[in-house]
Amino acid sequence: MKVLVTGGAGFIGSHTVVELSNAGFEPIIVDNFANSEKSVLEGIEKILHKRVNSYEADCTDSAAMDKIFSENKGIVGVIHFAAHKSVPESVNNPLKYYSDNISSLCVLLRLMKKHELNNLIFSSSCTVYGVPDILPVTEETPIKPANSPYGNTKKICEDIIKDFIQTNDFKALALRYFNPIGAHPSSLIGELPIGVPTNLVPFVTQTAAGVRSQLTIFGNDYDTTDGTNIRDFIDVVDLAVAHVRALQFLLNKSDNKLYDVFNLGTGTGASVLEVVKTFEAANHIQINYKIGPRRDGDVEQIYANVAKANTVLGWKTEVSLEESLRKAWNWEKRIRQIV
Repeated sequence: MKVLVTGGAGFIGSHTVVELSNAGFEPIIVDNFANSEKSVLEGIEKILHKRVNSYEADCTDSAAMDKIFSENKGIVGVIHFAAHKSVPESVNNPLKYYSDNISSLCVLLRLMKKHELNNLIFSSSCTVYGVPDILPVTEETPIKPANSPYGNTKKICEDIIKDFIQTNDFKALALRYFNPIGAHPSSLIGELPIGVPTNLVPFVTQTAAGVRSQLTIFGNDYDTTDGTNIRDFIDVVDLAVAHVRALQFLLNKSDNKLYDVFNLGTGTGASVLEVVKTFEAANHIQINYKIGPRRDGDVEQIYANVAKANTVLGWKTEVSLEESLRKAWNWEKRIRQIV
């Protein structure tokens, strides 16, 4: 059973490719390598001890994507990760996000209709909830104006999928991620940001490795336990397994039309400062950090209620924050060749 994975060489995509293969699927990677490295493919193949079919292509390129679909008969589903993903960059360059993130989905939906494929897993985000009034957020929490163009593209894409299903026999799940961290236990794949990281954990690991001289914590005057932002940090392998469960759920549904959303997190919030301190304790290393001003687009605090995913998908997280941070550091040490 072939599964097309757009953005399959990215952080979450690469781990999902591994878990799909472990579950008996045949993943096909499509990636333009704008936010990933080709070396990731080698890491995936070392883990799986076999070659994985991959294409270098941009999901906004309809002709290239059409050719990929035509060459791969027997695709049972598509998992769509490919998108720009930086909140700060989206604030500074909104047109890039609105153009590419939305058009890539539209291209994909047109081609799925043409090739009579009707199972889609969409990579969404908890940013669609904006600044929630009540925590933890459930799937019934009202969608509010996003704090960033990135978050708004996720909301718009969810709306596009829902509207598409109104007039097409199609099944789709939108998985709303919280904050993925960690790496594969083998340290052969992990988070590999291009340039300066905008996510917390890779900046922490790069600071520990000496690549960055200092970590800046953006704000310590929020209304939280220690004044820093609170997020729901989920291990990337746990998150990857959720995609397999979601796909299996879709494939087992006989409905002609189906749309649903699931929160994917741990159900527990941790502050930025808590993550730094946990990293230090888990890895016996000190992080050079300072407190800076708040950052545009950041939500004060958000974490998930994951009861729906636990019950409906039969999925729950298994990896602790400490273990995720140990794996993240082991990955960083490997790519920096630190003993």
